[in-house]
Amino acid sequence: MSDADATPEPGREIWIEKYRPQMLGEIKGQDDIVERLQSYIDQRDLPHLLFSGRAGIGKTTAATAIAREVYGDDWRGNFLELNASDQRGIDVVRDRIKSFARSSFGGHDYRIIFLDEADSLTSDAQSALRRTMEQFSDNTRFILSCNYSSKIIDPIQSRCAVFRFSPLPDAAVGAQIDEIAAAEGIEVTEGGREALIYAAGSDMRRAINSLQAAATTGEVVDEEAVYLITSTARPEEIESMVTDAINGDFSKARATLDTLLTDTGMAGGDIIDQLHRSVWEFDLSERDAVRLMERIGEADYRITEGANEQVQLEALLASLAMNE
Repeated sequence: MSDADATPEPGREIWIEKYRPQMLGEIKGQDDIVERLQSYIDQRDLPHLLFSGRAGIGKTTAATAIAREVYGDDWRGNFLELNASDQRGIDVVRDRIKSFARSSFGGHDYRIIFLDEADSLTSDAQSALRRTMEQFSDNTRFILSCNYSSKIIDPIQSRCAVFRFSPLPDAAVGAQIDEIAAAEGIEVTEGGREALIYAAGSDMRRAINSLQAAATTGEVVDEEAVYLITSTARPEEIESMVTDAINGDFSKARATLDTLLTDTGMAGGDIIDQLHRSVWEFDLSERDAVRLMERIGEADYRITEGANEQVQLEALLASLAMNE
């Protein structure tokens, strides 16, 4: 875990919560989805919802914003949030969800149950959830959030309005950084701003955490502070490593890799992610780019299966240097 993901010191408010959008209209980068969700609320006709997409792009924020718009100040009493990755068995469906759905309440037509990381639920738990959604459809609305909608069984998907959240554009991440920097009185250089956007990789939560962490290191947030605090390689370092390997200078490419793994403290998986994100930004021929993508896929699979990270990354560079 990088320093940017660490919990702030006691007494400091966590900015991802301090600046979390309270209403749907405040969510950045998901305009089409916000418009559709707002129409459900305006018509007072909220269906079951399924949000899918990568982390940090607004799924949880959208769910809590819906609750605030529907219930106002009473939203906490009518909104149950569960994390399925922590409680992924059938018991959570049979006990906590059913208990909440059965409890009496007044003043509203329905309550909302938000099940985060629903793709972590076991198949038995998903089957039980499907039956629960049918049983309590009159007085309960479910919002399910997941990274991969393909892991949600079809009977649940067919009962939900599905919203696929897209990766946040750089402009949306940059706008949020600018707003927070202005509110907190932080000076962010242009290089620091670009580094925050690059390190975030469309993850708004990571961008805000990185900004807060970098702001503790000095009066000015510049690119050096951002890359240091996020344990992220500079794009030019990644590019030079790949270019050296393709040009046949394996020793130089390996030295750069060793620096990233040892001095910068990057994990092999993070280097793979940066390579994948940057392939088409490198000044490579299409043949070299395709070859690099193939090697990235092989190394990523092997690392995921438990192979040694440094060995696999060095093998990737060696294959590029050998022009195979």
